[in-house]
Order: sequence, then C-alpha cells, then structure tokens
Amino acid sequence: MKSKILALLRQRGDYVSGQELCRYFGVSRTAVWKAIGQLKKEGYRIEAVQNRGYLLVEERELFGQHELESRIATKWAGHPVTWYQVLDSTNLQAKLDAEKGAAQGALVVADMQTAGRGRRGRAWNSPPGANIYFSLILKPEFAPDKAAMITPVMGLAVAESIRSTCGLDAGIKWPNDVVIDGKKVCGMLAEMSVERDFIHYVVIGVGINVGQQDFPGEIAATAVSIQQAGGCQVSRAELVAGIMNKFEEYYEEFSAKGDLSGLTERYGSLLVNKGREVRVLDPKGEFQGRALGINPRGELLVEREDGSVTEVYAGEVSVRGVYGYV
Repeated sequence: MKSKILALLRQRGDYVSGQELCRYFGVSRTAVWKAIGQLKKEGYRIEAVQNRGYLLVEERELFGQHELESRIATKWAGHPVTWYQVLDSTNLQAKLDAEKGAAQGALVVADMQTAGRGRRGRAWNSPPGANIYFSLILKPEFAPDKAAMITPVMGLAVAESIRSTCGLDAGIKWPNDVVIDGKKVCGMLAEMSVERDFIHYVVIGVGINVGQQDFPGEIAATAVSIQQAGGCQVSRAELVAGIMNKFEEYYEEFSAKGDLSGLTERYGSLLVNKGREVRVLDPKGEFQGRALGINPRGELLVEREDGSVTEVYAGEVSVRGVYGYV
C-alpha cells in the first residue's frame, strides 16, 4: 500500500485527505497514518495539514523498493520489483530467481554491486548511491536464435528514455552500448538458459552511469555519466520506470513480428555508427568498412571497400570506430 500511496500523492501534486485515502484503499485511518509514518522514516517528506490531508514534497532523490514500485506503471515489465541495498550481481540474483520460477517481467535492482559484470566477463564498476543496476527476467516463447535481438530492443529503450527524461542526446553504439558525446553511459549483458529449441528464461542486465563522477583508469577516457554529460540531477527511479515502459512496448512489437523490422528505422535514427567508418573485430578476421544500419535481425550492415555488404552478427564480434571507441 505504501507504493500506491506514493503514486497517488505524486500524481495529485496537492493535498489528499486521509478520508479519501481510506476510501481509495479500503483501509482504516490508522492504517493510512502508519503507512505515511513508515514512508517518512524512509526519507520521504510528507506534510500533514489538518482539514487538508497529506502532501508529498519531493526535495531529493530517493531510490528503493517503494519509490520504484510507485513509478513503474507498466502491464508486466518491472513487476514485481525486488530491491537490494547491496548485491553481488543483479544478473546472478535474477538467474537464481528465474530458476525458482520468477515470472516474466520480474525486476531485480541494486544500489550497489560487488561483482558486476559486462560482456566477456569484464568487471562493471558499481559504486553505491550513484548509478542504476538492474536485471529483467524474460520468458520468451520464440526460438533461441531470436534471443540476440533482445539487447537492441533494450538499448533502444534505454537511449530513448535518457533522451526524454534527461534531455540528453543519447545514441546507440552497435549493438547495445548507449553513448553520449561518444562516451559510454550504459552497458548491458544478456544471459539465457536454453534447452535445444526452447528458452527457459533470458536475463538482461543493465548498468547506467547516472551520478558517478570518477571512473577507473582503464575506462576513464571512454565512460561518462548522465550528470557529467548534462550537469542535471535525475531520479534514478523515474529513469528505470521510463525504460520499463518503452521496453515493454518495443519488446511486444518485436515478439509479435518475430524480428526488429518494426524498430529498425527508430533504432537506425539513434545509431551513432551509421554512415561512419568502422573496424570489425571478428575472430575470423578483422576488416574495415562503412556502417549502413541494421537489418531486421539486428545485424550490422557494413559496406566493404569493394562495395559488398557484410551482415555482422554481434556474438563474439566487436565494432570500433576507426579512430576511437565510436
């Protein structure tokens, strides 16, 4: 009920009487009073004025279970939320939850990770109180060969949410790094449990640099946070809610079509590689060319010097700009 009270107070933006809250939630005045008291202990500033009711005064960012639940208004993406102050890895926890039967849409969020990971086992710097770390559980009904298309869907959702929530010119470096001014602000890692032609579950983990000011030496030149890029304060819970909303919409479209044909134009408009010279780091042999965009399978189309076009599948392949990260 605390999350629902928060959502209602935030939606109104004005005083809501205790009597109305009692009617709305079908509980006693005492129950409402206790819930308000607990929210105050969690750090929320809620003013109570006789004959007027309760008013939520949003002064500072709060990030936790009830804040997330009060903001996520999707049908299934982000429900339920499980929030941790400290966790080894949201992906590891989400996989454990999926093995125990967690449903599609279950969201694991942490304020800090002690063993965050990126692609190819790289460590993901995960300090507390600054960034976003979450993993979403999916239970796809499509074949395993389509699973690789989930990360471009999430990359699109994250980039568009940063643009709409923060007003920053976020783009996508193929296949799923989100960048601002040529520096990485978000990375993601998708893992799945599969048996022959059946997917048990997919867990997609996302890490977004929001308020971090310093980065380890090995990534300092290529990493940036939202606050560094725009100097703006942003509610992490609001951004997570925006991502869930857009991801749900785009994932349903992708699932219905069976490919990314309905999203390629939107994705291409944010693809920072598009029209640029890139170096494809393929274990089978590196080559250079000009990135044209993606096809409905999410593969990057690269035009070689001889005019031929190669479809690059993410997998173990990386793409870099000829003169730098992008």
